Amino acid sequence: MIREDKFLISRRPYAVDLDTVTGRQAGGIDRATFSGACNAVWFRRRRGVTVACLGTLKLWSHYLSEPLDLDEPTAILSADLDGRYGGDTEGRWDGKSYWGNVTLEQQEQHLAVLEPMLANFPTAPEGWDGWWRF
Repeated sequence: MIREDKFLISRRPYAVDLDTVTGRQAGGIDRATFSGACNAVWFRRRRGVTVACLGTLKLWSHYLSEPLDLDEPTAILSADLDGRYGGDTEGRWDGKSYWGNVTLEQQEQHLAVLEPMLANFPTAPEGWDGWWRF
């Protein structure tokens, strides 16, 4: 992934909760593989409307030239990871309605992040490290 200081929605960036970056790796003769995940938030446009999303970002690579330092989240994120599938959205807020198949308690937790996030577009929410893109 690439860390950027400037937010550009066209680059499909993510803000990441660094405390949730986890994964496992395996090594081969000439390569290492990595599979992990983290919690993330992001902005997207749906039908011309900017929405705030919250969910899980899959982190993986089948061809790393060397093993990653699993104790350092930014080292993991800075690796050559594959992000072709994007984030798995658990909740989305468009300023009027919420989308998500979660309990009411989880919806309230999501909205506590998503409502101020959308109101402060394009700033990453406090406590989230942004912006990262594949």
